[in-house]
Amino acid sequence: MRFFQFFLVIVMAVGLAACSSSKFKTYNGPEVTRIEVHKSARQMYLLHHGRILKTYDIGLGFAPAGHKQFEGDGRTPEGLYYIDRLNPNSRFHLSVGMSYPNPADRDFARAHGKSPGGDIFIHGENGLKNNRGRGRDWTDGCIAVTDKEMEEIYSMLRVGTPIAVFP
Repeated sequence: MRFFQFFLVIVMAVGLAACSSSKFKTYNGPEVTRIEVHKSARQMYLLHHGRILKTYDIGLGFAPAGHKQFEGDGRTPEGLYYIDRLNPNSRFHLSVGMSYPNPADRDFARAHGKSPGGDIFIHGENGLKNNRGRGRDWTDGCIAVTDKEMEEIYSMLRVGTPIAVFP
C-alpha cells in the first residue's frame, strides 16, 4: 500500500510539473542576426541574414511620429542601435534593452539643455490586454508586443544583436 501511495505522489508531482508554464522558452532555430522595426507599419521583423524568421505587430510610444529626442517625448527612437541587455525581471513580463541613447542622441539633447531619456526596451504588456493591438501606442517610447510573443523574442535574441528602427 505504501508503494502505491508513493507511486501516486510521484505521478502527481510529475503531472503538476508538466502543467507549469515558464516564461523562459528555449529556441534552437537560426540565429537572429538583425531586428528591423517599421514604425509606420507597426511591424517588427526578426531576421537571419536577410531572411525573415518572425514578424510581430507592435505598439510604440504614445507620440510615435519622429525620432526620440528628449526624455518624456513619447517617441520611439529611429536609427541603428543594438540589444544591450536582457531583463528577466521586467515589470512588463520580460524585456530586452536597446542601446538608446547613442552618443549623437546625447549630444543633441545636451545641446538643447535636456535629457535624451533612456531605458528603451522591447517588452511585453504584463497582462495589460487593453493596450494591445496594432495602432495602439501606449508606451513611453518602447516597443510593445504580447507577453507570449515576448517569451519567444526573449529566447531568440542575444546581447549585441543590431536593431534598425525605421520611420
